Parts: sequence; structure tokens; C-alpha cells
Amino acid sequence: MRHDPNYHKNEIEKKILEFFNKFSKGGMFLPILFLVGIGIYGSFYTVEPDEEAVIIRLGKYTTTASPGLHFKLPFGIDKAVKIQTTKIHQAEFGFRTSNVSLGSRTQYDKNRGNLESESLMLTGDLNVADVEWVVQYKISDPYKYLFAAANPIQNIRDVSESIMRRVVGDQLVNDVLTTGRASIASEARELMQGVIDRYDIGILITTVKLQDVNPPDRVKASFNEVNAAKQEQEKMINQAEKRYNKIIPEARGKSEEQVSTAEGYAEAIINKAKGDASRFSQVLKEYKRFPKITRKRMYLEAMEGVFRKFDKLTIVDSKVKGLLPIFQKSMQEVKSE
Repeated sequence: MRHDPNYHKNEIEKKILEFFNKFSKGGMFLPILFLVGIGIYGSFYTVEPDEEAVIIRLGKYTTTASPGLHFKLPFGIDKAVKIQTTKIHQAEFGFRTSNVSLGSRTQYDKNRGNLESESLMLTGDLNVADVEWVVQYKISDPYKYLFAAANPIQNIRDVSESIMRRVVGDQLVNDVLTTGRASIASEARELMQGVIDRYDIGILITTVKLQDVNPPDRVKASFNEVNAAKQEQEKMINQAEKRYNKIIPEARGKSEEQVSTAEGYAEAIINKAKGDASRFSQVLKEYKRFPKITRKRMYLEAMEGVFRKFDKLTIVDSKVKGLLPIFQKSMQEVKSE
């Protein structure tokens, strides 16, 4: 027995060469080498950062692969279906956009096919509006996206159109055309996501946005005339309210002032009457106690009030006779002064 360490190595190499020489003589070397190459090449796959891969083994789902380099069984045993899960996809309704060439501007097209069937909608006040909108979404679950529905894109379009007609049908046409667009888009997104969640097809609605909302072309002129009339009506109403707000508060202020004056006068009269009644009660009480003194005091107070009204006062004793010449002389002195 040989103890040379290179002996076994040489023997292995010799046997490998004999094996390949045997197949090369029989014409089998190149096909086998080709199959080995294909097997090695098909055993690895790469998932990009914006993707996830659904692995199907002999037609049955096995797992979902995250971004990176992965191994799979070759020769079609394992099949990797790559789905872009971070890309925002967009569905357009009532119009279509397309790029004619790389780097060119987006072309807006409303005449392709029968797009009015998507955009014409009946509002809550029985008017017709031409509503164009977009739905942006991304794939949240690749497995459900591939296997939970036969055509998830068509499902998204059907759900979106149904929900938008429902939401617009609950609004007035003026709200749809002007101030209600943001609330319509928000409500529609929530309702769409709710329906898609019940379908469980692995779709996440990110944005619903109304692009262009107008009356139909056939009635646009009449609609503009109606809007002009409504604006004139609102102008007249605003002017009337302005005059109302100027006159009515002023009249209310004057009436409140008169009421306050009357209430103050009434309060003063009542207080005076209460004071007189209280004073009379006090006098009556004193009169009952000292009738003579009280009667004399009342008489003096009354006479004092009467005499206070005269500028000059002459008091004559009742026993004096012949007062007329004296009064005549006094009147002449007064006139001379």
C-alpha cells in the first residue's frame, strides 16, 4: 500500500477525467454540462428593493420572498412571480393619459373610446355632472393580489366607479362643481377601501382625487346662464341683508332706548308715589298722636308753600279801615319805579 499523500488526490483526478472522457466519447458531455449550467442559473433569483416575490412550487403557493438574493428549485419546479409592492399605480376615469415618447409631456385624451359612460353622473338634485377622477393604489399583499381575485385591476375600476356614483349622487351639483370636491374624494376613498377590504384582494387605496368636474358640454351654456342668475340672486340677497343689518339694529336700538326711558320714568313715578304714601303714613301717625299740633304744622307748611309763590306780600290787620287809598298809592309807587 502506498503512503504518498498525493496518491489519493491523483487517483480522484484520474477517475474524474475518465468519467468525462467516457461521456465525451459517447457525445453526452455537452448536454449534461448544458443542463448543469441551466440548473445553476435557474436556482437563484433577485428581488429588487421595490418588489416582493411570490414563490409557487408545482403550482402551489409556498412563501413570499422579500428583497434580496434567494435560492429556488430549478427546472420550473419553483416559480418566482415578482410584484412591485411600493410602486403607486393609477387608474383613470373619464380620461386617459399617455406618453408619446420617453421624456415627452403627458398627453391628455378624453376622446378615446366611450369615456363619457364613466364620467357622466347624476347628482342629488337631479342634475348631470361630468366627473373625472383618478384612483392611486399599491399592492399591499402580493399573494392575495395574485390569487384572491381573477382580475383585481378590473375589480378596482368597478368598485371605484360604483362608489363615486354613490357619493356624487348624495351631493348637490353646485357642491360637486365647487366646494364639495375635497370631501367627496375623501369619502369615496374610505368607502372604496372598505369594499376592497371585504373582497380581501391585497390592495391599499392611497389617494382618490377629482381631476376635472364640469357640466356636460351639451348643457354647459345653459348651466352657465343658471349660475349667472344664481350669482345675481345672491348679490341681491346680500344687498338686502346689508340694508336689513343696517336698519333693523338701529330701529331696535331706538325702541330699546324708548322702552328704557319709559321704564325709568315709570320707576321714578312709582318711587315718588311710594315716598308720598310713606310720608302721608308718617303724618297720619303723628296726627293721631297730636292732632292740634300736627294740624297747625300742616297749615303753616301749606301757607308757606302758597306764599312762596308771591314776589311781594302785604299782610294787613283785619281791624284796619280805609285801606283802598293806601293800596292805590302803593300801586302808583310801583309803576313809577
